[in-house]
Amino acid sequence: MGRLFGTDGVRGVANEGLTAELAMGLSVAAAHVLAESGIVADPEEAREGRAAKPVAVVGRDPRASGEFLEAAVVAGLASAGIDVLRVGVLPTPAVAYLTGSLGADLGVMLSASHNPMPDNGVKFFARGGHKLADELEDRIEARYREHASGEPWSRPTGDGVGRVRDYDEGFDNYVAHLVGVLPNRLDGLRVVIDAAHGAASRVSPEAFARAGADVVTIAAEPDGLNINDGCGSTHIEGLRAAVLEHGADLGVAHDGDADRCLAVDAAGEEIDGDQILAVLAVAMKEAGTLRHDTVVATVMSNLGFTLAMEREGIRLLRTAVGDRYVLEEMKRGGYSLGGEQSGHVIALDHATTGDGTLTGLMLAARAAATGRPLAELASVMERLPQVLVNVPDVDKSRVETAPELVTAVGEAEGALGATGRVLLRPSGTEPLVRVMVEAADAGQAQTVAGRLADVVKSVLG
Repeated sequence: MGRLFGTDGVRGVANEGLTAELAMGLSVAAAHVLAESGIVADPEEAREGRAAKPVAVVGRDPRASGEFLEAAVVAGLASAGIDVLRVGVLPTPAVAYLTGSLGADLGVMLSASHNPMPDNGVKFFARGGHKLADELEDRIEARYREHASGEPWSRPTGDGVGRVRDYDEGFDNYVAHLVGVLPNRLDGLRVVIDAAHGAASRVSPEAFARAGADVVTIAAEPDGLNINDGCGSTHIEGLRAAVLEHGADLGVAHDGDADRCLAVDAAGEEIDGDQILAVLAVAMKEAGTLRHDTVVATVMSNLGFTLAMEREGIRLLRTAVGDRYVLEEMKRGGYSLGGEQSGHVIALDHATTGDGTLTGLMLAARAAATGRPLAELASVMERLPQVLVNVPDVDKSRVETAPELVTAVGEAEGALGATGRVLLRPSGTEPLVRVMVEAADAGQAQTVAGRLADVVKSVLG
């Protein structure tokens, strides 16, 4: 059996790979690992010898399967002696924020992000609202497997079991936090928000409106089945059309759990995560808030981003793909900004994880403060042609070791020379291999990417 945890929690088709039993078991295991030390919330209780129970924050996106998985997670946590604050449908970064601001011992988010509706996932946050290091995930998985092989749980009884209550204040607390960290208001801007029928359907429009923007909302009517369905950050065409129809200054698109943000300018042109990161890096450097004049990005970031940061006197550090690796490097070096081309942007002074609503607000705030169109701001970098091909239904575990692929990549890099890049990597959440080719000429990038995709399919299929 392979490792349960992927690059972003435990994911699978709900009620198939990700069952209620698995969700409950993982939650009990996480309770044992993350809350084993407990907390004392009330000094009076401590004097009486009745230390307060550990606390967990639990949220979800609107997927129908989230309803039964939430019930399983809450049951598992309460059965392990954890008091549960159930915040309902909120973005992943909201659960992370509330975990930290409420002093909870752990947070749990049920979402499969940008994946299609039948999928779902369980993601844990440690005390402070931080994503788990590999070591903690390994401990949780080991504890779960011990129980699955026959070792009984330690179960409290009587007043030792956890209590469950709805924490409806979470919505307002989170929105107030988002608006409160902005450097300026958004008055005078018309913004279209595509909420992907997901977790930000209420949060993002409310936050932009409170910040002063004239808000037009699309794909913000979740019914449990329509999340990410032809909308959101993976289907930007709907946002483009709405921005043009309403004469908006810009548009922002989220994914299902709203930890990412892509944008379009007034002309409907897409602004990807690299460009957003470039705009924010320049703004933060000017404001003196870009610590060490450094931004952290992944190996997938466009070569044009690298050149733009060099020109602006900003140091760029690259990590493996995955916002968790960006975050680890940011924390290690004390940096304040990092992100991915996919739109995961981390502003570490205000969030412990990628936050799509906060990213959109900061981007809009830059436009409002400068009075410059988003297209002009984004022109700080020129995107070089980059082709990404997904090769499904292959043995992704061999992508870095198959000799035929090593040879094919070497030949491709030789053909591209110094003006291009090649990257093959396994998806962390899906059974596929991603082939990325970057070149000065779009036709050449497409040809090389297609050739490599064929080799991947032949060798690993």
